[in-house]
Amino acid sequence: MAAEALEAAAERAGVKISVETQGSAGSHPLSPDTIAQAAAVIFAVDVGVRDRGRFAGKPVVSSGVKRPIDDADKMIEEALRYAGDPNAPRVEGSVTAGEGGGAGEHWGARTRRVLMTGVSYMIPFVAAGGLLIALSFLLGGYEIALGTEDGKGGVAGQIVSGSNLFNLPDPSNFNLVGAATLPHGALLTYLAALLLTIGGAAFTFLVPALAGYIAYAIADRPGIAPGFVMGYLANSVLGAGFIGGIIGGVLAGVVAHWLAMRKVPPFVRGLMPVVIIPLVSTLVVGLVMMIVLAKPLAALTDALTRGLNSMNGGSSILLGVVLGLMMAFDMGGPLNKTAYLFATTGLTAAATATGDAPQLKIMAAVMLAGMVPPLALALATVVRPGLFTPAEKENGKAAWLLGASFITEGAIPFAAADPLRVIPSIMLGSAVTGALAEGLDVTLRAPHGGIFVLFAVGNVLGFLIALVAGVLVATASVVALKSLGTSDAEVATVA
Repeated sequence: MAAEALEAAAERAGVKISVETQGSAGSHPLSPDTIAQAAAVIFAVDVGVRDRGRFAGKPVVSSGVKRPIDDADKMIEEALRYAGDPNAPRVEGSVTAGEGGGAGEHWGARTRRVLMTGVSYMIPFVAAGGLLIALSFLLGGYEIALGTEDGKGGVAGQIVSGSNLFNLPDPSNFNLVGAATLPHGALLTYLAALLLTIGGAAFTFLVPALAGYIAYAIADRPGIAPGFVMGYLANSVLGAGFIGGIIGGVLAGVVAHWLAMRKVPPFVRGLMPVVIIPLVSTLVVGLVMMIVLAKPLAALTDALTRGLNSMNGGSSILLGVVLGLMMAFDMGGPLNKTAYLFATTGLTAAATATGDAPQLKIMAAVMLAGMVPPLALALATVVRPGLFTPAEKENGKAAWLLGASFITEGAIPFAAADPLRVIPSIMLGSAVTGALAEGLDVTLRAPHGGIFVLFAVGNVLGFLIALVAGVLVATASVVALKSLGTSDAEVATVA
């Protein structure tokens, strides 16, 4: 209503106006050219303006959404007066090119943003669920996830069901397969069961969150509901895993975005974001997923799973090399997140595995490879401090903790300053670590935490050997490359 009132007032005043909505029906960003040509900006909002920096420096009239409905003509008049006034209030900040994915965004950048949005929103579920499950194993042993003939429910499910904190059950009183092997008493076992149950619940949202926020990145809020539904269908009904979640999220977002762009009568507009778009897009994409894509997606996922399970010996080492290269190449970017997503979704399936499941080895290789870049660069600043600027040496101090915590982004300041020498070096070190982790059969049941989750590591010695080897290789490489044609004195002078 506010947008319509302003459009009508602008028409009466003979002024050209372009409107960007950011309501519940989604956002339709103005092009950078339109913003650049505008003489003034009107913000009629009750919440913050998304990507406000695009309008930086423009004269601005600000109000809530009620004022233009009551007094649109005066707001247009005020905006015209501000357009020629050097003392008029202006949008603060500075313009950032490509901020927020506006209308001028290229398809490559848009694709990257869409996928990164889904992965970024999924990672908190991974971290919370995975670490809770790892803690449950620490308190109750891996047997806490077992305990029934069919492997479902388990000790945890039967302990938590029907019990409470004031009536703690004794596992020995339950007729459970594997209950006698539980290593701890009733209290710790009960707490472990609770943690496993809560962590498992968080894990069930991984693929739905991935799909839901991929759809959100495409269609804004109208895409969230159909995206989550497609993620659930892909993971829990079709067995298509994260690949099905990505495809379902993209389809849901595209259909929801197409519906949101349709011109509809004013009396229908209010129903679009809350009823029509979620209903139609969920129905259409759901039918496509169930009828058309169900078998192909399941077949693809099965093929990938069989290929993963067959990776032993040399092929698993090659996989470790590839994952190491991906983790180090962009340090938190799309390739890094793709490798991490591959590992964490596999970890979900292997959460109750009793042996050294391939998924557990992949998780170990990915986390170890991601720890190498910041640790190697931190070590390099200690070994040859003269090759680094004072700012880099300060970053090196922080990189110790970042690397130990599996935060690969700690290497970004070094790579940004000297990409041609730093990135190949850390890729080499991470590849060595990934290969050694696979070759030494290191396993990991936690999706994050670095050295602080050693309790969830299988073959701790192999874990440390792989990590140290990769760090030393990367450190030696970056020092050697930086030393070529550069003396410590020259670096100190530049600094």
